[in-house]
Order: sequence, then C-alpha cells, then structure tokens
Amino acid sequence: MSATVSFIGTGNMGTALIKGLSGLDAVRLTGFDLDREKLNALCVECTLFAAPSVRDAVQEGDYVIMCVKPQQMQAVLAQVKPALNADKCLISIAAGVSQEQLSSWSGNVCPVVRVMPNTPALVGGGVSAVCLDDPKLTPLQREMVQTIFASVGSVHVLEEKSFDAFTAVAGSGPAYVFYFIEAMVEAAVAAGLPRTQAAGIVAELFSGSLKLANQSMTHPSLLREMVTSPAGTTIAALMHLDRQAVRASIIDAVLAAKARSEELGK
Repeated sequence: MSATVSFIGTGNMGTALIKGLSGLDAVRLTGFDLDREKLNALCVECTLFAAPSVRDAVQEGDYVIMCVKPQQMQAVLAQVKPALNADKCLISIAAGVSQEQLSSWSGNVCPVVRVMPNTPALVGGGVSAVCLDDPKLTPLQREMVQTIFASVGSVHVLEEKSFDAFTAVAGSGPAYVFYFIEAMVEAAVAAGLPRTQAAGIVAELFSGSLKLANQSMTHPSLLREMVTSPAGTTIAALMHLDRQAVRASIIDAVLAAKARSEELGK
C-alpha cells in the first residue's frame, strides 16, 4: 500500500501525523506551510519533503490532508481545486466543516473524508473519529485513511451525524480531564502537600487508574466500589460529590458541548 500523503498546514496536529507516519517504507510524505522555517525544520526531523507551493503539495499527494483552520478551508480549497482529480482523496481535520461543504468547495471531483482527532494524538495517544460516508471512496482509500490516523492513536469509524457527540466527548474531553487534574492538584496543595509532589502524585494517580481500567476489563462502577470501604474516607468524598450533583454536571457539560458543536456546524 504505497502512497504519497500531502499535508496542507503543519501545525500541531499536522506535525503529530507527520511524526507518526515518518519512516514508514510504504508512505512518502510531502507538505506545505506558510511558515517555511518551521516546515524546513520538520523536514530535517522527519522523512518529509517540502513542496514549493500549496498547489504543488496537492498535485503530489494521493491523500491530501487539510490541516487548516475551519475559517480558512473554503479559500484554500478554491486555491488548490485545479490540482485535484478523481484519483486523489481529500481529508479534512477542520472542526465543523461538513462533508457536503468539503465536496462542494473542492468541486466534487474527488472523494472526501472528514476526521476529528484530539490533542493526545500529539503523544501517540489520540482518539480519532473518521467519516467514510463518501460513496466515491475505494476500499483501498478507506483502509489507508484509517492507517494514517492509527499512527497517532485509535480510530473509530462513525457516521457524520455522530461527529457532534464525538466532538463533545473525545474532542473536548482532554480539557475536562485536565480540568479535573488541575482541581485535584489544588486540593492536594490545600491539604498540605508540596505543589511539585502534588502534581506528580495526581499524574501518577490518573495514569495508574487508567491502566487498571484498561487491563482489568471491569466496569468502572465495580472499580469504584473496590476503593469504597464502609464509613471510610472515599465514601465521604463520593457522597459530597453526589450532593453537589457533580455526575449530572459532567453529563450536562458534555451535552452543552454537543449543542455548541451543532451550532458551529450550521
């Protein structure tokens, strides 16, 4: 499965994908970015070739990954549309830009794929939603798109109608986790632990708890019960969280994010 993958934009997510794919024998990487200094530095670090122009990058690619901001997408696609053809696969990671818009803006000349990755892709632990609804996609293209994003984490094939829910849970989700980590660190400091140690303890707490959840294959409710002794410290804390409706607030927060994602997509 030999192919050239072109990146239009080499920001954080583009860089993560380039690093994930770099060195694979069957994949040739090319890219374009207005920041030539950053692009050239990435070429030194990875097996990436710098294209002289955005149109050149598109012409070289079998798979063209648009790593540009949503508000820039239409203008960039208008610029590169002459370089697209039926043999190419256009991939977008821009939030809120629908498959229909991508097809229209690119002249309906090639299959398009909408992808929603999340920031842990920067360390190879991402979760990406991939929409393969376009009937113009070949089986090989479907497989290759999943291979590309599997290089930075796990991949879930979803219908586009599920993307707002995915965005609310996994796209925005890292912020919820960091929010809770931040609160736990502040609580540890308030309880008397030095800040540096508190940060390390909380980071290890999350890492170890996730490892236990992944390896035990036990429902989270049962794992929670394992820690919750009668009349102990844990049940006191959990009862306080329940009195404050924290569980309901988390659910409401995710649903609010989903509603906002739906608004941005209109």
